[in-house]
Amino acid sequence: MTIAEEIREWKRKKDAVILAHYYVPGEVQEIADDIGDSYYLSKAAVSRKERVLVFCGVSFMGESAKILNPDKTVLMPDRRADCAMAHMADRETIQKMRDRYEDLAVVCYINSTAELKQYSDVCVTSANAVDIVRALPNKRIFFIPDRNLAHYVAEQVPEKQFLYNEGFCPIHERMLPGEVERLKAQHPDAKILVHPECPEQIRKMADHIGSTSGIIKYVGKSADSEFIICTEEGVRYELEKNAPGKQFYFTETLPVCRDMKLVTLEKILHVLKTGENEVVLPEEMIKACEKPLKRMLELGR
Repeated sequence: MTIAEEIREWKRKKDAVILAHYYVPGEVQEIADDIGDSYYLSKAAVSRKERVLVFCGVSFMGESAKILNPDKTVLMPDRRADCAMAHMADRETIQKMRDRYEDLAVVCYINSTAELKQYSDVCVTSANAVDIVRALPNKRIFFIPDRNLAHYVAEQVPEKQFLYNEGFCPIHERMLPGEVERLKAQHPDAKILVHPECPEQIRKMADHIGSTSGIIKYVGKSADSEFIICTEEGVRYELEKNAPGKQFYFTETLPVCRDMKLVTLEKILHVLKTGENEVVLPEEMIKACEKPLKRMLELGR
């Protein structure tokens, strides 16, 4: 019996489902029941009927799944898989902003800890941030934790006043404009597709800016055959599966999230067998975080 067959057998035994982010290794995406970006997986976690959710991603994703499904068991294949940006804001700064500015909404990128979500008014993902911010009645927006996504959203919603936090995704932040320029020189017909977590210099070079799922959809609809992809390299699996005749180029300094790569088939099988690495959150934290996450799902419709 192969490890994939063992996983399928244990899923049946445990009434489990496997949810995987686009950035985990390809072999994990291959055995997943649902694959997507943070927004899609948030919705999928709510809609699935299975009792156990094995969340193949980083810690904030498992926390969000638990908050939205407090009666389900959420397991993480590797407890160490975390997101540095998810910690790049704090309660004290949020409170200072609330005290200083009237008519303020604290908009929390889903790439954040449950600790931060509980002090926020609404959560967003890169796929729905523009629409949700535009729909808010508030004039002022304090966007946490990612400054790059915040600046991108501010460009799309100029009628709001934005206040910026200094968080960032280390993977997207380290992308070098010179490397993108060299790729474009080598492949002049290639379209440059950029995640909004990238710095402004990279975003200015883009033919299209979008979430991971937005980039995948753009490629699927495009008549072009070559693309320079400015996001984490794990998306290559889904791009090549959906568009096998097209070419995808990544920067020389390959954008790799080491935490996402901690998720392996062996670890998925282990937590299915043992029930280890369960996401456990205090009841009061779940209740506090539930409101901004559910508001995201409502406004995101």
